[in-house]
Amino acid sequence: MTWYRTVVGSCWVTLAGAAVLSACGQGKPASPPQPPTTIVFRDVTRQAGFAFRHIHGGSGRKYMPETMGSGVAFLDYDGDGWLDVFLVNGAPLPGYSDPQPLYPALYRNKGDGTFEEVTAQAGLAEQNYGMGVSCADYDNDGDVDIYLTALGRNRLYRNRGDGTFDEIGEVAGVAHRGWGTSAAWLDYDRDGWLDLFVGNYVSWTPGSDKYCSHAPGVKSYCTPQVYNGATSVLYRNRGDGTFADVTRPAGILTPSAKALGVAVWDYDGDGWPDIAVANDTEPDQLFRNNGDGTFTEIGIRAGMALDERGQAKGGMGIDNADIENTGQAAILISNYSLEALGLYRQTGPLLFTDVAFQRGVGEPSVEAVGFGLFFFDFDLDGWKDIFVANGHVDDEVDRYQTSIRYAQPAHLFWNTGGGQFRDVSGDADLLTRPLVARGAAWGDYDNDGDPDILLSTNNGPAYLWRNDTESADHHWLRIILRGTQSNRDAMGTKLVVKAGGLTQVDYRRSGSSYLSCSDPRLLFGLGRATEARLEVTWPSGRTQHFGGLLADRTLLITEGQDEAVVLR
Repeated sequence: MTWYRTVVGSCWVTLAGAAVLSACGQGKPASPPQPPTTIVFRDVTRQAGFAFRHIHGGSGRKYMPETMGSGVAFLDYDGDGWLDVFLVNGAPLPGYSDPQPLYPALYRNKGDGTFEEVTAQAGLAEQNYGMGVSCADYDNDGDVDIYLTALGRNRLYRNRGDGTFDEIGEVAGVAHRGWGTSAAWLDYDRDGWLDLFVGNYVSWTPGSDKYCSHAPGVKSYCTPQVYNGATSVLYRNRGDGTFADVTRPAGILTPSAKALGVAVWDYDGDGWPDIAVANDTEPDQLFRNNGDGTFTEIGIRAGMALDERGQAKGGMGIDNADIENTGQAAILISNYSLEALGLYRQTGPLLFTDVAFQRGVGEPSVEAVGFGLFFFDFDLDGWKDIFVANGHVDDEVDRYQTSIRYAQPAHLFWNTGGGQFRDVSGDADLLTRPLVARGAAWGDYDNDGDPDILLSTNNGPAYLWRNDTESADHHWLRIILRGTQSNRDAMGTKLVVKAGGLTQVDYRRSGSSYLSCSDPRLLFGLGRATEARLEVTWPSGRTQHFGGLLADRTLLITEGQDEAVVLR
């Protein structure tokens, strides 16, 4: 790496040209959470250089894929320390007449607040009906690779390390054909190689398209109930560049599933990564890792698969986080209109309870159709907040729903402390803009310490919203992990950060949201604390402790090395 900087002062020493931490100083105690002085997100899409527009490929025939949109990704594909952006695109469906090819887009971050489009140079100018994107270093060579799900054949783009990619999905054995949605990389067997979980939606082709109607003689979009489901797929990384399909022997096979979102974390604290899946009109799933290469699906038993009436919801996006800073994660799932968000608080080792209405996120979300969502600490006070991208699936919904619109504003919920939320969407003008939003991710693209927002709209532009929220003297700590005995991306690593009287827990993981992937670096808001302590538990089982970590810095922590290296 060439982007280390040396920090001068009594708290730092220099080894081999890199700044290395030593313990010193005392942080300020954190005060109770206070609302941000001003909540500001600025639309910097145009000035950043984005000119991308998603095309769903429709021609008025009301094919179901036209409604689903696509994902977005923050990734550092060239390893320069600045987050780049990948945007997924659709492709022509029967009847679409524009001869212009439709490609995804890769934008390289120039480090000055602007991006340049490098899709063709990178070897990614390939037309397919893209849906989701998941990014990770699957071959442990130090470069982030891209997995693209699609209606049709999924693709794996291997990063060559020179700014270009090779498509090797067939060779690697992960070119599943169907209707791929969200995907997540994880080391489910903890052998040091990243495996791949791929969600699939329904069995649909233009030839099997069904006629649905809200009014006599007028075709409308069908709901997923009229199509058969499709099982998610689990691939085990053999460590030689290829994968084995272990869906059936691992216990993942579920032909009725209609997966749209996937989240991975160790919910029961046994050291093995578990998988939660948001299904559309089918019970949501929780695959508990048995630690022997198999999973047991316990969603209904755990209380997170159905609503209070025992019915499945229209699950879209999913994420998890420790919203109470107690070490127990909650699950957030976006749903269809008149269903509200699901916020499942862990109330026992194997039990979750939906507390969306008690915690302040249920009632404001009743009429919205939620898609991309995530937990993030937008004001850096040490408590995880919520962002949800909304937008209906039917462009004629106002014909039969008087109070629900096609384009809908986003939701921003501020954590008031202890996992109680306040809807502050109206406090930021940009968030009140109605959009037909789909994929959403967070990432600090300008490296200023606070999380920004990237989102897609269906058959419309992508947006980059810069976080300019003002909070009184709030600090942060960013962690980059590098595995040695564990997988190089350190997927599955547990981090415990203690600062200013708060204890925050998070995991290095991929997946979450809807079809998208967020900043691979872990960002912790510290409130007014100016230093922190950190405990890192790697998938290998090794635990390391670091003290005296000064705030407002990006740290590289390598498995087995006793010092944290300051990168910025």
